[in-house]
Amino acid sequence: MAEGDFAALPDLAVRPLGGSVVAASDESFAVKENLINPWAPAFRPETFGPRGQEYDGWETRRRRPDARGELGHDWAVVRLGVPGVIRGVVIDTAWFKGNFPPVASVEACAAEGYAAPDELTGWVEIVPRSPLGGDRAHAFPVEVERRFTHVRLNIHPDGGVARLRVHGEPVPDPALLDGLTVDLAALENGARVTACSDEFYSSPAGMLMPGLARTQAEGWETARRRGGGNDWAVIALAAAGTVRLAEIDTSNLRFNAPGWAALSGMNAHADPDAWFPLLERTRLQPDLRHRFRLADAPETTHVRLDIYPDGGLARLRLLGDLSPAGERALRDRWTRLTG
Repeated sequence: MAEGDFAALPDLAVRPLGGSVVAASDESFAVKENLINPWAPAFRPETFGPRGQEYDGWETRRRRPDARGELGHDWAVVRLGVPGVIRGVVIDTAWFKGNFPPVASVEACAAEGYAAPDELTGWVEIVPRSPLGGDRAHAFPVEVERRFTHVRLNIHPDGGVARLRVHGEPVPDPALLDGLTVDLAALENGARVTACSDEFYSSPAGMLMPGLARTQAEGWETARRRGGGNDWAVIALAAAGTVRLAEIDTSNLRFNAPGWAALSGMNAHADPDAWFPLLERTRLQPDLRHRFRLADAPETTHVRLDIYPDGGLARLRLLGDLSPAGERALRDRWTRLTG
């Protein structure tokens, strides 16, 4: 898979999705948690603290050969916020110009339950030892067709890395979803945005993130429309199901919320060109969580959200039930990727 293909997939390791840097060999100059910050790496020159120049990244001490003459290497373990199939990894050495690691590799493993870092086993190399340059992002496609829960970044021998991005496709455990009312539009359950009219300020994938948006930057916001028409986004649901309740959240959007919204559904298994109404065009208020019960909705695999004419949404929740076909599809995928 080329970089352009995987870069649009969600970052399974990013902190707002629940990712955590659970262990590292060393963090003498800059803390390991910076690796999964959601924002672009920043740098302020001549900002020195007790650890030296401050970096928005992870930086280890300079290694020296031990008594056996071995240099070794540094590493950091990241628990993915959402387990899934990894399609590509980005190792970004932004702002590290004289202290970047010359070589890096990445491993991954799958651990069920709530394993501690020292209990992780079965590591698989997904990015072989590869050269790095300073102050640049390095993209590495991954071809391993398996579900993973953790990754380990190895840097040889030491140095600084600003960000680690782990792009992929969420793979939820069907045992946690079968027979329950679930958010069919949640990214952590496997939903994804497949198309949109505009993402000038932020991607519509932000609407599918867990938790409440803290600022208007954590949802979806389009540019101001000066012509006709309206903005829209299409979401592939986690699996086929019936949507019972829709939540359209404009929290934090006080002066740029849409005036109205509508929802349409489609069952790709029955007719991929036939859209049916789920929620007729409905007026919205700024900075408010709107909840709408949907009566007699048919089985749905995709939902189109139309906002009029433009603006932003904090979150979109589509609560409902998986259909028998949806449950079966999730179980089959789970078996294929974990067996």
